[in-house]
Amino acid sequence: MRALVLCYHAVVEGEPQRLAVRRETLESQLRSLLRRGYEPVTATDAVERRGRLLHVTFDDAYRSAADTLPLLAELGVPATIFACTGTARDGRPFDVPELREDAAADPAAFATMDFSALRAAASGGVEIGSHTVSHPHLPRLSDADLDRELRESKVELEDELSVPCRYLAYPYGEEDDRVRRAARRAGYAAAFAVKPGRVRSDRFGLPRLAVYRHDTTAGFRLRTSPLLRRLR
Repeated sequence: MRALVLCYHAVVEGEPQRLAVRRETLESQLRSLLRRGYEPVTATDAVERRGRLLHVTFDDAYRSAADTLPLLAELGVPATIFACTGTARDGRPFDVPELREDAAADPAAFATMDFSALRAAASGGVEIGSHTVSHPHLPRLSDADLDRELRESKVELEDELSVPCRYLAYPYGEEDDRVRRAARRAGYAAAFAVKPGRVRSDRFGLPRLAVYRHDTTAGFRLRTSPLLRRLR
């Protein structure tokens, strides 16, 4: 059984927007998994090993995710933050067409980590991965644009953080064979999607379980059940 890799976005104290979860919800979910015998592991272990393993990821590098890192350290749960280099240059609010109205209504909730904040997280042992330059729908891009999004984000993160950028998370979880080949060509060690039921999984289409505000306690427990995950 592959590691259980959770995919979060923003983490908030108050009422969550559509991509966010409450901080207390995240804490409750992680404590539940630890009680159920999941072993917290690094991203590399999540890629390479099998078993009842747990790793936490945050897409888009929201500043609220960075605020959660002390809690994860307290729980002993390693994390990976996947950042878009286009927003990391100045920490601007995350802005894609699908979320434009939400971001305009509450820019603070969509503020992202800049390179300085990412460096601080990396120095604390957090893995920093690529979420491309501009968060496009990768399967829709030309070959040239696809290569640019994957290569330039990796190079810029490595230049800015002075650590290897080993892992990629596909924006929107979207990928296909052509995108996987491009990720391999760009030099990543592995890449993560967000479709836990996908049969055709390999190290360039690793499944993650996306967690959102509508996930109930019972629903989350069911979705993280080892039996159900094996059946999938």
